Amino acid sequence: VLTLPERVAMYAPSVTLLSILSMPVADSTPKPAPADGVDFDQLVEDYYQNLYKFGYSLAKNEADATDLTQQTFYRYATKGHQLNDKSKVKTWLFTTLYREFLGTMRRNKRFTHVELEQAGAELPSVSPGITRQLDGNSAVEALAQLEERYRAPLALFYLEDLSYKEIAGTLDIPIGTVMSRLSRGKEQLRSILTETTIS
Repeated sequence: VLTLPERVAMYAPSVTLLSILSMPVADSTPKPAPADGVDFDQLVEDYYQNLYKFGYSLAKNEADATDLTQQTFYRYATKGHQLNDKSKVKTWLFTTLYREFLGTMRRNKRFTHVELEQAGAELPSVSPGITRQLDGNSAVEALAQLEERYRAPLALFYLEDLSYKEIAGTLDIPIGTVMSRLSRGKEQLRSILTETTIS
């Protein structure tokens, strides 16, 4: 019998930035509401990839995205029985992952991190043109440059096809705030992409 982390890890893809970019955008057709006795394996299979993509858009690295996704499923395995309306499982999962991300950010502020510039001598050299050659990489990089308050709504809207209402529920903010953050985030994203194209 597999342990919970082993069961979740079975669905963890061997993920690279290119595989993230090639992942299909979430299917916008609503999934059938799970029955009262939710099949955990099916739940992981249905939502792992989309949660991972959202986690990656927030954390900006594969290891943290995997940790966030697995922690989300662990929370569901231990507290999912408290969810009264099983049709809201998708929103619950995304909300939980977002809260895990915020908790991780708060914990990380307590510890010092080595900046990339400080570790530059230890890193392998990479040709400057490589990142521009990757399809969609500049869009992912631009998204990563946005403040988290704009990055999260944009990722949920464009990568996960969530409605304004679902985003508001996931991030625990009013719908008006979702709309303004999407608008400002798109402006910032456009500006970053324009600067990247010009330079």
